[in-house]
Amino acid sequence: MSRKDAIGLPGPPLWREGLRDGMPLLLGLAAWAVVVGVTMVKSGLTAAQASGMTLLVYAGSAQLASLPLIALHAPMWLIVLTGLVVNLRFVIFSALLAPHFAHLHWRRRLLLSYIAGDGTIALYLQRFPAPGMDPGQLSYLKGLLYSNWIIWQVFCIAGVLLGSVIPASWGLDFAGTVALLCMTVPMITSNAALCGVAVAGGVAVLAFALPYKLGLLLAVVAGMLVAMAVQANNDKRKERHA
Repeated sequence: MSRKDAIGLPGPPLWREGLRDGMPLLLGLAAWAVVVGVTMVKSGLTAAQASGMTLLVYAGSAQLASLPLIALHAPMWLIVLTGLVVNLRFVIFSALLAPHFAHLHWRRRLLLSYIAGDGTIALYLQRFPAPGMDPGQLSYLKGLLYSNWIIWQVFCIAGVLLGSVIPASWGLDFAGTVALLCMTVPMITSNAALCGVAVAGGVAVLAFALPYKLGLLLAVVAGMLVAMAVQANNDKRKERHA
């Protein structure tokens, strides 16, 4: 029996295709999740607190950015602000996805936004670059998102459980950095993204000594502003040549 897509039209169940396309991301995601889980426990969180954090927040970069602040007993407003700024990129992702799924009930859109990730959104937009009523688009997105969410939770909680027995000498921080790079580099597909990454990296290094890890916030904001400015300039140039 054919399944119906969210738009109400018969469409192929493309979730298997989404799962297949997202497979290359899963290995790096699993390694990164283990590192985040171990780091949360090593930072002083209990297993219950760390597991609850990964289930509620589901954002490795925001989780790691908040841990040093929690350890330093930083003000709650700064911890929350750090998580929000680190995840500001999802505002852009939401704006890109909104035309594709505006027809869905808000509860379904809320669920999709919760389980969305950087790589999965990039892969989806490669498959469906323009908004429309393409049969199977929601099925394809689910194949990407659900597999990523499951892998993240399983391996992050595994890292939480293993955190007390894994020695620091294993160098998991370096392994996590490599895993994150493996997931990030393939998503740099434009000069705007490249400029944003370069500026963010440079600012992060120069502002490393700022208290409460504020250099990370500054790097994220600077990278986003530069990427947006370059993209806006690219769009203007395209309009002039059109």
